Amino acid sequence: MTAGAERIAAAFEGHGRAAALMPYLMGGYPDVRASVECGLAAAEAGADMIELGVPFSDPLADGPVIHAAGTEALRNGVRLHDVLGIARELSSQVPVVLMVYANVVLARGAERFTDEAAAAGAAGVIVPDLPYDEADAVRDACDAAELALVPLVAPTTTAERMAEIGRSARGFVYTVSLAGTTGERDELPRELGETVARVRDATQVPVAVGFGIATAEHARRVAAIADGVIVGSRIVRAAGEGGAEAVGAVVRELASGLGSGA
Repeated sequence: MTAGAERIAAAFEGHGRAAALMPYLMGGYPDVRASVECGLAAAEAGADMIELGVPFSDPLADGPVIHAAGTEALRNGVRLHDVLGIARELSSQVPVVLMVYANVVLARGAERFTDEAAAAGAAGVIVPDLPYDEADAVRDACDAAELALVPLVAPTTTAERMAEIGRSARGFVYTVSLAGTTGERDELPRELGETVARVRDATQVPVAVGFGIATAEHARRVAAIADGVIVGSRIVRAAGEGGAEAVGAVVRELASGLGSGA
């Protein structure tokens, strides 16, 4: 197990609640300093890990809130090195998993990117548009840099592909709750429990669920079936509307759905 995977495993094991809580923040939104402050507020309010997005011009998996935040960050000149600087400040407080699109990694070069991410203190990397069949080089670079390459699966992932992904998973498996992009939803999918059960059968690492989780009740329901709860759009919206104070309040509210803990 790599050092990054060990940090992630410790976060899943040490939270003292029904499940680990992983808020998503867009790196550099609403600005670089505020992004750091939002991350620190999330950690203080009970986040066990932070998923930190790297803004990208064509974010295929992002819903409107996160897409708009990334567009604003890019417009303000935020680039990869800025996000790595944010990761460096946050990683001393909480494990940071970078969410980055494949073009950013490949344009940098997988080895250079992973070396820089590790030097910034990141524990893992999520590349949502990197096909499993094309991930070997990035996975090898992550392993060499002591980072966990976290895979994604969806309700539509076949049993055969689920088994392949589960065997090679590092850190945890990011289970997408529904088809489509990120965003706040009123209801969780009915088939989510079945999807999570399929993922559990396919892997030995923790299973975390993201996409569509917006309330403490959603967090509670996901925690009953999964090891981790990932919340993005609501956190990003709070960052834009009220900065660190608002992010801290939302994280505390979500944590309340998971019981007592850090």
